[in-house]
Amino acid sequence: MSERIPVMRPWFGPEEAEAAAEAVRSGWVAQGPRVAAFEAAFAERVGAADAVAVSSCTTALHLALIGAGVGPGDEVVVPSLSFIATANAVRYVGASPVFADVDIETGNLTADTVDAVRTPRTRAVILVDQGGVPADLDAVRELCDPLGIVVVEDAACGAGSRLRGRQIGAGAAFATYSFHPRKLLTCGEGGMVTVDRADVAVRLRRLREHGMSVSAADRDAADRGGAPPVLETYDELGFNYRMTDVQAAIGLVQLGRLDAMVERRRKLADRYRRLLAGVPGLRLVADPEYGTTNYQACWALLPEDFPLERDALLGRLSAEGISARRGIMAAHLEPAYADTPHGPLPATERLTRDSLILPLFHDLTEAQQDRVVSVLYAAAGVAAPELAEAGA
Repeated sequence: MSERIPVMRPWFGPEEAEAAAEAVRSGWVAQGPRVAAFEAAFAERVGAADAVAVSSCTTALHLALIGAGVGPGDEVVVPSLSFIATANAVRYVGASPVFADVDIETGNLTADTVDAVRTPRTRAVILVDQGGVPADLDAVRELCDPLGIVVVEDAACGAGSRLRGRQIGAGAAFATYSFHPRKLLTCGEGGMVTVDRADVAVRLRRLREHGMSVSAADRDAADRGGAPPVLETYDELGFNYRMTDVQAAIGLVQLGRLDAMVERRRKLADRYRRLLAGVPGLRLVADPEYGTTNYQACWALLPEDFPLERDALLGRLSAEGISARRGIMAAHLEPAYADTPHGPLPATERLTRDSLILPLFHDLTEAQQDRVVSVLYAAAGVAAPELAEAGA
C-alpha cells in the first residue's frame, strides 16, 4: 500500500527548529520577550489593537468572556456545530450556553439564527469561523451592538481568512485563535486573544499569569537595572494560561508563512472542487459571498442519497490508506450537554451527520489528491474522470 495520507500535517522547516533552539540557548524559555514580540507581530498582522498570547484557544475564550463581563446568570449564544471548547468556555464563567442553528452553506451562525434564540439574559455571542470560513461579524454586530450584547469571535481556525477584504478578527471586540497542530499556524499548542481596548489587554495579561500585578519579565528587567525589588500583588483570581518563549519563537516563523499557506491551501481546495464536480450532489465548502476562507478544514457535505453513510465512507477511505475525519461535531448531541435545552437545529444535525473533512495540507501532492478523489468516486458508484486531464 502507498504511504498513508494524513488529514493534516503542519508545514515546518529548519527555520522553526532554529528559532526554538535559539530560545532554548537564550536560557529564557518561559513567557518572555519572544512572547511579547509574537503578540505585537500577530496584532499587526490581523489589524487588532492588541494581542495577548495564552496557552490555548480555549483559555483565550475563557479570558475573552471574563473581559466581556460575562458571568453567572448570563446567557451566551453559541453554535452547537463547533468543537466542544466553544460551549465549555461559557460554563467556565458560570453562564449558560444557548445553542443556535447555523447556515447550511457556511456552517456558521448568522444574525437571523442568533436573533431567533436571544433573550433578555443574552450577554454575549460566540461567533465561530467554522473550519476557517469567515462568519459575517458585521451583520451579527449590527444586531448585537445596539442591544449591549458583546460578540466574541472564535477564530480558532480563521488565521488568514478574510471578511470583506480585512483579516479575520479585525473589527472584533474580542477574537481568539488556536495554534494547535491542526491549524494553519501552529506552535504545537497555544492561543491568542486580540482585543480593541488597551485597558482590557492589560487585565488579560494579568489574568493569564495568576492575576499577578507585575510580570516575571518586568521583575527581571527591574533586577537587571539595579532597582529595588518589585513585589507583585494579586488583586483578583487569575490563571496559569501562559505561552512559552519556545512556542512564540516557532509562532513568529509560522506567521511569516501564513500568506503562502493560504495560497497553497486555496489552490488545492480548488483542485478538489474541479475533480469532484462529477460526484452527484456532493458539495465542497466554498467562500461565502462576503469573504474568503483559508481552508483550514476542507469539508464536503454528502448528498442524502449517497450510497454510503458518512462513517462507512470514512472506513472505506481508511482502508485505502487515507485519513479523513467526520465533519464538525455538534455539542448538543454529546452527553456533557444532554441536559441543555435547545430548539430545532436541523442544519447543525445535517452537517454533523453527513459531512467529512478531506486531507488538505501544504505539501499534499496531486497524486495523493487523486487517490482521495478516486475512492470518493468509487464509493459514489460513478466513473472517475481522467484525473491528469481534469485537474493536473
